[in-house]
Amino acid sequence: MKTVSLSGSSRKNVGKKDASALRSSGQVPCVIYGGKEQAHFSVDLVELGKYVYTPDVFRFELEIDGKKTEAILKDMQFHPVTDEIIHADFLEIIEGKPVKMKLPVRVIGNAIGVKNGGVLATNFRRVDVLGLAKDFPDSVVVDISHLRIGMAVRVNEIQYPGVTLLHNDNSIVVAVKNARGAIEDELEDEEGEEGEEGAEGAEGEESSGEDKKEEASAEE
Repeated sequence: MKTVSLSGSSRKNVGKKDASALRSSGQVPCVIYGGKEQAHFSVDLVELGKYVYTPDVFRFELEIDGKKTEAILKDMQFHPVTDEIIHADFLEIIEGKPVKMKLPVRVIGNAIGVKNGGVLATNFRRVDVLGLAKDFPDSVVVDISHLRIGMAVRVNEIQYPGVTLLHNDNSIVVAVKNARGAIEDELEDEEGEEGEEGAEGAEGEESSGEDKKEEASAEE
């Protein structure tokens, strides 16, 4: 997981009035917890937005009044009308202590079933994981190249060292569903088998012809 730097300033006053004043000046009220003590601070709205309005997740190196702390973005609040960030919660990363977070799912490959007219259905855009922050990948990669119509990739098929997916093992992450006009995946295999059977039949007929010649020679 990528690490990015973000600077902030401690909040001397905590309350609705102070938070409103910060937002008016282009700042976002924030809190960091999980360590020895909870701290309130603010960061620049534009800078934070670079890492929020994206499907990616990051490990933050927060610098607050000269003190550096590593953390992950745990929760956010948005304005109901403008969708602007109005508050952010950070969880401090403690070495050796597992944390929970959501990682984006990235699908790669071209499914055989989709090529034959099936429809790709992604049930999870993000998955909940547990582990040490240092072990988290940038995203959970799912290869769908082998999927035929009716096949799926389930949670128990996705494995990363040191990372546990917090979902039912049989939960479907992505699948290829049938659709009107889709070509059956087994069609090519069936045709291949028929061709082999035909070839065997032809060989059998040739053998029968040779046997008849030998029989005729013996009679003469």
